[in-house]
Amino acid sequence: MKMLTKKIIIYITAVLLTLSGCSHSSNNDHNKESDTPSSPSNALSQSEDNNQTESTEETSELIEPLVEDNKNDELITNKINSMSTEEKVAQLFVVTPEALTGFNPVTQAYEGTKNAIDAIPVGGIIYMQQNLIDPYQTAEMLKNTYQYSMERIGLPIFLSVDEEGGGVTRVSKNPGFPNVPAILDMSYYGSLNNFQEAYDVGSLIGSYLHELGFNLDFAPVADVLTNSTNTVIGNRAFSSDVDIVANMALQVAKGLESNNVYATYKHFPGHGGTADDTHEGYAYIDKTIEELRETELVPFQKGIDNGIQFMMIAHISLPNILGDNTPASLSSYIITDLLRDEMGYKGLIITDALNMGAITNSYSTADACLLSFQAGTDLLLLADNLNEGYNAILSAVYNGTISEERLNASLERILKIKYKMMDNE
Repeated sequence: MKMLTKKIIIYITAVLLTLSGCSHSSNNDHNKESDTPSSPSNALSQSEDNNQTESTEETSELIEPLVEDNKNDELITNKINSMSTEEKVAQLFVVTPEALTGFNPVTQAYEGTKNAIDAIPVGGIIYMQQNLIDPYQTAEMLKNTYQYSMERIGLPIFLSVDEEGGGVTRVSKNPGFPNVPAILDMSYYGSLNNFQEAYDVGSLIGSYLHELGFNLDFAPVADVLTNSTNTVIGNRAFSSDVDIVANMALQVAKGLESNNVYATYKHFPGHGGTADDTHEGYAYIDKTIEELRETELVPFQKGIDNGIQFMMIAHISLPNILGDNTPASLSSYIITDLLRDEMGYKGLIITDALNMGAITNSYSTADACLLSFQAGTDLLLLADNLNEGYNAILSAVYNGTISEERLNASLERILKIKYKMMDNE
């Protein structure tokens, strides 16, 4: 299996190198922007040395742990002090390019994107398959978007995607990217229980995402599949074995981050035990906090101990812990008391998509964004209405419901990552 993996990677490298030299025609989208893009020199090119990892015995010490870096603290403080309240609040939102610009679909980034970022310099953009036509178009769109953010606010923008492998991918299995391999479900890699294979698949995903210009992947799934009837997680999970999940998720994350693509552990505090789907509506697990500590929380704790910088909060309800049906993503006990205080997590906390049924069926965009931020999240993903969510947070800061200190605390965590991104360029 290890030799096969090496051969596959060498083959993929060859086709990606060939692809990077190909010319591509520009695609028209609803932006109607007339700039003629120029071909990026690095679109989907990758050297064999960067893409291939020597196979070794399985060990938790195989890869150096991810570490926290405090060297930019003074720069971060000065930057926050120079930002307006409007700019700070804008950095809390991660949205689709359609929500940002008002055009649909968006497959280019020119004047319409620039004007939108100038107006609301959001912290990040998440791209769906409809936005990704081919390697050249994608690399050009992401490169321009990144540059517009740097010009507007002097900060990188999170360019994110759901690229887990298996059934949840936006690049792999996309017909516009025929030379990107089809990544298998993570349950397959869990069944192998091989640290190197897990690292290699993370590195492979990270390599093609990085070459396209992505810097954040909403993967890996760190849920333990404790309910065999769970279909929303299902084969997305590595295993029902807590140790396999903890080890495999960490190796995939390290593989991603070896390519300067940040990994995101999801879906805290564990979506593998639900019977229902939070995309559609209410979903819950009936475990106690002691039961969570024994199983669901173990992979997340291992990620925290190894320096994971992004954690996604699920919309699941935990009535035996919270005493009601409040989603975890809106709960200060789950986000602040448990994740931050008890488990010692210092990185960025992002919601699962706030346009999912578990939220929209019961909460307005304004209430969901406000409650989640007050509960302790840093980044608000896919607010159902960007302007409504943005204005709700902004108004709460203006009227004192959210303190400047609370806002700045999230900005410090966001900028810590963004300054590190600039250091790695």
